[in-house]
Amino acid sequence: MSRIVIFGAGGRGGRRAVAEAVSRGHQVTAAVRDPRRHKDLAGTDVTLVAADVTVADDVAKAAAGHDAAISSVYRADLPALEYYPAAAHALIDGLGEAGVTRLVVVGVGSALEISPGVAFHDQPGWPSAHREFSLGHTAELEVLRASGGELDWVIIAPPPAIIDEHAERTGEYRSGDHRVLPRAEDAGPFSYADLAVALVDEIERPGHSREMVAVDH
Repeated sequence: MSRIVIFGAGGRGGRRAVAEAVSRGHQVTAAVRDPRRHKDLAGTDVTLVAADVTVADDVAKAAAGHDAAISSVYRADLPALEYYPAAAHALIDGLGEAGVTRLVVVGVGSALEISPGVAFHDQPGWPSAHREFSLGHTAELEVLRASGGELDWVIIAPPPAIIDEHAERTGEYRSGDHRVLPRAEDAGPFSYADLAVALVDEIERPGHSREMVAVDH
């Protein structure tokens, strides 16, 4: 059993990560900006705390005494190119202060490559708002890549498509590297439930280090 702090625990991916970690017997700290909006998260194996992932002191306080961290964060009210790098810097500094050395981050599939040096979001006609969001995640990746110290991080990127919020957990997925994984034409949407499986697997049995990794069916 590990103690895992999950930043962005109130979101779709975060909630699934909380449920997956608890189902495996882990103790979870659910870190959210406004605990009043997410009171239902608190439970026997879940401690609900307030934390802003862009503030290193908040990260350090929430992460103290934990074995690993998951970041599944999102802000609609801030530019992605500012928010995600700021979160990365605060996670690096805050987790370092707390002595937490394993970080698993939820990425986006549109930041994965479709050919050498060309990301999915670089395709002609990709909506500018979606591209800006994806570029924010790319900037987060660059901050993590430039970090030194003891933090062993990995970004888990689901396929560049709508992620199913309601699909049941299968417990099965494929993983690759920094490139979009090929999919069958009739492949259904990847689920948040199986994304959560991949996140917690990387804490229980770390298989990747300091890289972005694609996952899919």
